[in-house]
Amino acid sequence: MRRASIPLIVVLCALGGCARLADIGQAPRLSEISNPAMAPEARVVSMPMPRALPNEQVPSSLWRAGSRDFFRDPRAKQTGDLLTVIINIADQAQMQNQTQRQRSNAEAAGIPNFFGLENKVPSSVDPSNLVTMDSSSNSSGTGTIQRNERIAMRVAAVVTEVLPNGNFVIAGRQEVRVNYELREMRIAGVIRPEDITNVNTIDYDKVAEARVTYGGRGQMTDVQQPRYGQQLFDIIMPF
Repeated sequence: MRRASIPLIVVLCALGGCARLADIGQAPRLSEISNPAMAPEARVVSMPMPRALPNEQVPSSLWRAGSRDFFRDPRAKQTGDLLTVIINIADQAQMQNQTQRQRSNAEAAGIPNFFGLENKVPSSVDPSNLVTMDSSSNSSGTGTIQRNERIAMRVAAVVTEVLPNGNFVIAGRQEVRVNYELREMRIAGVIRPEDITNVNTIDYDKVAEARVTYGGRGQMTDVQQPRYGQQLFDIIMPF
């Protein structure tokens, strides 16, 4: 009996069950604080860039060529600075399609007179109605898509890189744990310094190549997901 249970345990571990045994009776563990530039969504961005212009120093001048501000302000301007991304997504989409197709065909062929040979065929055969063919096809399809999403959050992000044209690569992550449920928000993308407000905030619709992720993990999230066996069954079954 003990030997028969060993293969079952191995199969469960292979499906990922053993990785979750350590979380039984414990709250989801928070991620370690690390360098945001090492996060998968904040990898080095490769984009077309203009040729960098030399910075000419003018003696006895209070204004520096290419400077975006005259007085110092609290807005992010270099790697490591912080800014707040205001995420306010309210998307709604609805689409409905209906298709219907119908076709019918009929063919008939006969030889009522063919050099008198029609009289030599058996009496059960009608020469005027030798071949009769008909076909019909009918297909209909209906599809409806209705989507309504709403996300309203504020996330602090870090400037991880300053591109040659002056744009910033930003990345931010926020985790909130309440009892045994963990919620996580991630934001990454490219912004222009000119779009940062005087209170050091920027709207999400001004973030190019934006990657916004909102999800979580915990006991409630776990019971809402299909089990590993069911997910595997849905993948390998062709029907």
